[in-house]
Amino acid sequence: MAILSARQKMGAAALIMGFSVLLSRFMGLARDKVISWQFGAAGESDIYFTAFVVPDFINYLLAGGYISITLIPLLSALFEEDEEDGWRFFGAVFTWATLAILGLAVLGWLFAAPLARLVAPGFTVEQHARLAHFLRIVLPAQIFFLPGACLSALLYIRRQFAVPALMPLIYNGFILLGGMLLPALGLARGMEGFCWGVLAGAFAGAFLLPCIAARKGGLKFRPALTHPRLGRLAWLALPLIVGQSVVVLDEQFVRIFGSLGGEGAVSLLNYARRIMMVPVGVVAQAAGVASFPFLASLAAKRSWGEFDGTLRTALRSSMIVVVPMTAWLLLVSPYVLGLIFEGGRFSPEQTAQAAPLLRIMLLAVPFWALQQVTGRAFYARQDTVTPAVVGTLATFAALPAYVWLLPSLGETAAAGVACVASSSVALYAVALIFVAGRRWGWTAFDGVGMALLRSMALCLPALAMGWGAAWIVGGLESAAGGMLPPLARQLAVLTVSGLAFMLGWGLAARLFAPEYLHIVAGPLLRRLRKK
Repeated sequence: MAILSARQKMGAAALIMGFSVLLSRFMGLARDKVISWQFGAAGESDIYFTAFVVPDFINYLLAGGYISITLIPLLSALFEEDEEDGWRFFGAVFTWATLAILGLAVLGWLFAAPLARLVAPGFTVEQHARLAHFLRIVLPAQIFFLPGACLSALLYIRRQFAVPALMPLIYNGFILLGGMLLPALGLARGMEGFCWGVLAGAFAGAFLLPCIAARKGGLKFRPALTHPRLGRLAWLALPLIVGQSVVVLDEQFVRIFGSLGGEGAVSLLNYARRIMMVPVGVVAQAAGVASFPFLASLAAKRSWGEFDGTLRTALRSSMIVVVPMTAWLLLVSPYVLGLIFEGGRFSPEQTAQAAPLLRIMLLAVPFWALQQVTGRAFYARQDTVTPAVVGTLATFAALPAYVWLLPSLGETAAAGVACVASSSVALYAVALIFVAGRRWGWTAFDGVGMALLRSMALCLPALAMGWGAAWIVGGLESAAGGMLPPLARQLAVLTVSGLAFMLGWGLAARLFAPEYLHIVAGPLLRRLRKK
C-alpha cells in the first residue's frame, strides 16, 4: 500500500507540474504569437531569439538548470541528520551560487559585443550590434535564476509543487507584458520590450515568489562561504558543468547554426521548437520533476526494488501519454503553426516552411521523455557523471554534422538543424537507457519498449479518424466557397480532428489496453473526486 500511495502522490505531483508546464507553454506560445504577428520570421526576431544563447550557456555553466537535482539529495539527507547543519549548508550553497552567477553575468555584459559575433556567425554587422544591446538587457536576469533555483529546491524537498508550478507562469507573463506595454508607451523599440520583460519576470517569478514561499515555510538563511558538504556538491555538479549534453545545448545549437540558413531561419526553428516543447514539457519534464523526489528518497533508503518499480512506472506512463500527443501534433502540424503564429507579418508561406521543421522535431519527443526520467534516476543515485559522459559523447557525435555539413546546405540548413537535433536526442536517450540497464539490471525497464509500441499501435485508428475528420472539415469548407477566414478554418480543423483523434484513441484503448486509459485519465479523475 505504501508504494501505491507513493505512486499516486507522484501522479498527482506530475499532474500539477504538467498542468503548470501546459499553461506556461501556452503563455509562451501567446508571447511568440505576439512576436510572430509583429515581426514575423525576420531579422529582429532572429536577434531576439539568439540573445538567449549566452545567458542560457552561463546558466548551464553553473549547472543552474540542475541545481535542484544536485542539491535535493544532499540537503534532504542533512535535514534528516541535523536540521541546523542543513540550513548552514543551504546558506553556503546560496551564497556561492549568487556570487558565481553575478560574476559571470558581469563578464558577459562587458564582453557582449564579441560574444554577439561569436554566437551568430551568419548575422550582419548591424545585427551583431543589435544583438549586443539585447544581451546587455537579458544577461542580468541570470542573477535571479540560480538563487531562485536554490529556493525552489527547498520547496521540492517539502513536496510543495504549487509555487514552482507558478514560477514559469509569472516569468512568461512579465515577458508578454513588457513586449506589449513598453513599446506602446514609447519606452522601447522593436523587441527591446520583451528583453526588459525577461529581466522583470526573472526577478518576480524565478526569485521573489520562491523566496516568499520559502520564508513562509520557515526559511533560515545563514550566509556562509564554507561547509564540509560543498565539496560533495561541487563533485556532483562538476560533470553537469563540464558535460554540456546535447539536451541542454539543443536549443543553443538550433539558434547558433540556424543563423546559417538565412534570414528568418532562426525564428522558424524557434517557432517549431516551441510547439515541440509543449508535449516535452507537459509529459517528459513534468514526469521527471515529479518522480525525482520519490526516486531520491528511495535511493537514500537503498530500497532498490521500490526504486525500480517507481522508475518503471514513470517511464511507462510517460510513453503511454506522450506518444498520442505527439502523433496528433504530427498530423496537424501546419494547422497548429498557422493558428498560433500566422497573421500580421507571419505569412502562410512561413507556416508552410515551419511545418516540416516541426514534424522532424516531434519525432524526438518520446526520446525526450525517456532521457528526462532516466537521467533523473541517475541523479537520484547521486550519479551525475554518467549522464554527463553519455550526453557529452552524444554531443560530440552531433558536432561534425553541425560544423561541417550544415554550412554546405544553404537554404535547407534549417531542416538539417532539425534533423541533427532530433537524432542527437534519440541517440542520447537510447545510450542512457543502455548504460542504466547494464549497470542496474533491466528490471526498471521491463515493459517500457512494449508500452511504446502498444501506444503507437493505439494511435493508428486515432490518426485515421483524425485525418478523416480534418479532410471532411476541409471539404465542407471548400464546398462552401472558402467562406471561413484562415484562423477559423485552422481552429475548426484542430477542434474536430482533435476530438476525433481522442475518440479513436479512447475506443482503441478501451478495447485493447484499458490500463492505458486509466493511466491517462486516472490522476485527473482522482483529483476531481477529492474536490
